[in-house]
Amino acid sequence: MDENGKMVGVVETEKALQMSKEAGLDLVEVSPNADPPVCKILDYGKYKYQEQKRINEAKKKQKTIEVKEIKIRPNIDKHDYDVKVRNMIKFLKLGNKVKVTMRFRGREFAHKELGSNLLKVIEGDLKEVGKVEQAAAMEEHQMIMVVAPQ
Repeated sequence: MDENGKMVGVVETEKALQMSKEAGLDLVEVSPNADPPVCKILDYGKYKYQEQKRINEAKKKQKTIEVKEIKIRPNIDKHDYDVKVRNMIKFLKLGNKVKVTMRFRGREFAHKELGSNLLKVIEGDLKEVGKVEQAAAMEEHQMIMVVAPQ
């Protein structure tokens, strides 16, 4: 392709290089895997700049999903529980995932069923705005559950 974007056709490499020198531009291989390879006559610096601009524009439009972590204990108070659930609902409505971490300390290890029951209650409270992506699982001293927005 020439500098105006017009199709020239299949041309020898030497002739294509000569055409690019006459135009004062560069010969850039656009599609090397095609048969025959596709080349364009253009300003390589300007091409790289526009390519970078297009990549940056695509990055701006991407939505990144963050994982927000909420830490709780098995014997959490009612008001504290309500505040944590309200924050989880807010995070889920914003499109973020929520990682609920239940920490066990000391004698709380003997009553792991209290922690799993509390996580089931949380799952029920968040049913309207999210779904459980990773069910509650024990990892060392904590039980972890991940909830994703619907």
